[in-house]
Amino acid sequence: MDFIDYYQLLEIGKDASQEEIKKAYRKLARKYHPDLNPNDQEAQKKFQAINEANEVLSDPEKRKKYDQFGKDWKHAEAFQGQSGGGPAGGFREQSYRSEDFEQAFGQGGFSDFFESLFGKAGGRTESKIRFKGADLHASLELPLRDLMHTHKKTIAINDQKIRITIHAGVEDGQTIRIKGHGGEGLQGGPRGDLYITFHVTGDPLYTREGTNLYKTEQIDLYTAVLGGEAIVETLAGKVKLKIPPGTQNGARVKLKGKGLPLYKNEHILGDLFLTYHVKIPKNLTEAENKLFTQLANLKQS
Repeated sequence: MDFIDYYQLLEIGKDASQEEIKKAYRKLARKYHPDLNPNDQEAQKKFQAINEANEVLSDPEKRKKYDQFGKDWKHAEAFQGQSGGGPAGGFREQSYRSEDFEQAFGQGGFSDFFESLFGKAGGRTESKIRFKGADLHASLELPLRDLMHTHKKTIAINDQKIRITIHAGVEDGQTIRIKGHGGEGLQGGPRGDLYITFHVTGDPLYTREGTNLYKTEQIDLYTAVLGGEAIVETLAGKVKLKIPPGTQNGARVKLKGKGLPLYKNEHILGDLFLTYHVKIPKNLTEAENKLFTQLANLKQS
């Protein structure tokens, strides 16, 4: 059995701290964990090799012994009287290769190298570290008009029904996290989280900028010229507006507090901005033509 470079297996340097060893192990153990790589024999062998490396390097006594003898492990074996043989001549250092996995770990447990250096009872045979489950991601479309009030909605994720709270004023593209509704944990670890991204669909009447809304409101020519009143629809209900005489096409008015609520602060409301579009009459009757002609002559005189 050739020398196994545990530092190389964990992709760390020989001067790595215990925290760095722990971090490297967690990263690689999750990557090659059998539950995340079903039917992948190479990943399972890699997982066993990583566990063995962690078993040695995370134990100060085992690491000291490994660092002391390392590639000269056969000498250590002779020194400790484990094999009864003398130093092996011509031994050269050789990194542990992926093609060696089956020979070393095919039957599970520890490699021959490990058992020669530490004995068959050198440590635990499986990792006890718990792994958090995978996070899940989903998207949910919301009509603009649904943003006026906080409400609840039931959604289905991976055959799992989840009831969520959608706060008024949620932004397009905003993501929320629902803790513990992701994938199952590994080895008794906690479940992952569910991340939901909201996509607010367009509205035929309103455009949005933050909590403010914008809308075009048509008024007839006579109201624009003479003034009057108009009933305007808003997302908060109908509003009666007084239109002053001589209102110009494109004039804008602000309806305070008739916009969208601020996210998680429903008592703070944006504004609604109305842009008047004066509708020019078509297909005038003969009498109407005469009246407009008279008005035009009056303006010219």
